[in-house]
Formats: sequence, structure tokens, C-alpha cells
Amino acid sequence: MYGSQNRDLILAVFSDTRSVFTLNDIAMLIGESDFKRLNERLNYHVHNGKLLRPRKGIYVKPGYDPEEMACTLYTPSYISLEYVLQKAGVVFQYDERITSVGYLSRSLEVDGRTYAFRKIKGEIMVATRGITQRGNINVATPERAFLDLLYLNREYYFDNLALLDKEFIYKLLPVYNSKTLTGRVEKFFSDDRRQ
Repeated sequence: MYGSQNRDLILAVFSDTRSVFTLNDIAMLIGESDFKRLNERLNYHVHNGKLLRPRKGIYVKPGYDPEEMACTLYTPSYISLEYVLQKAGVVFQYDERITSVGYLSRSLEVDGRTYAFRKIKGEIMVATRGITQRGNINVATPERAFLDLLYLNREYYFDNLALLDKEFIYKLLPVYNSKTLTGRVEKFFSDDRRQ
């Protein structure tokens, strides 16, 4: 259909380090401003199995990174909460969802995987302290995920707080500007049974 233009599109997508793309990402990547034409080209590649479209407006390479999907579904957002704490060993209960914080609360399923987003205040979202970035993926440190979860949930049970850097937690607290959260943190760390 578009011959070398389609090869160039696929070459550009597969040469990129990202594995998840929005329509806008691909348009910027190849310098295409005609979205109707770009959609036709992408549909051709989806039909031929070179690209996948797990959700409207999102295109992925086969074997894409689910964490990258989480950060692409709703922007701005970052992976946090139970997912990060589970990977860090702070909570033991298995939860298969990838949990994130962002500008809205929503849970959705994409390609058989559940992505859960919790809304957090904009001032907290834009503060980057305690958030690491690798490529297209933004992930909270365990300390930031702990504070996010405690900020959003009054009561939560943490299995192993000893893995967290208390000093870093106290350095992150001003991001939340919340006396209530500070009180919750102090209660957790003053309780000898939870240390």
C-alpha cells in the first residue's frame, strides 16, 4: 500500500527503545501530521501482526513491557502503591495488578492484565522526588510508594517496614504537605511492634 513508507514506519518503531506508543508518539517519531493516513498505516501493520493494538490509540511491539503500558495509559502517572511495595518485600500479599497514582481513579484491563490508578493531588503528582525514571517508565521508590499508600488509605497493614529508609521517608514528607500523613508516619515508626 505505502511501500517504503510502511517499512520506514516499522523500522522507526522497532528502532525505538520504547515498546508502547500512543498515536501521537508514533506521529512525532516519524514526522507524520496526517493522523487519518497514519491510522491507516498502523491498521495495516496491526492486521499483518507486526504491531499490536491492545487498546484504542495505543500500539505496542510484541512482548511489550506492562510497566510501560501502565505509564502510557494515563499521563501523567507513575507506578506506586501495592505493586512497588510488593516487589520491595514490604507487603507480602500477592496482588497481580499494576498499581499507579495519577490524575484520576480508574481500573481497567488491557491484554488480560489489570491496571489500577488512584487519584492523588496535582501538587504531589508533579513532585519528582522519590520517583525513578527509566525510559518511558516512572516508578516510585518503596519509600514514596509507602507514603502514597498511607496518604490514600487511613488504615493499611505493612508486613516489613524494616526494609524502608525512614530518613528518606521523612525527607519525602514535605511533598505531601499533610499534618495528618506526618502523624500517621510517626505512629507507624513509634510503634515498636511494627519496626
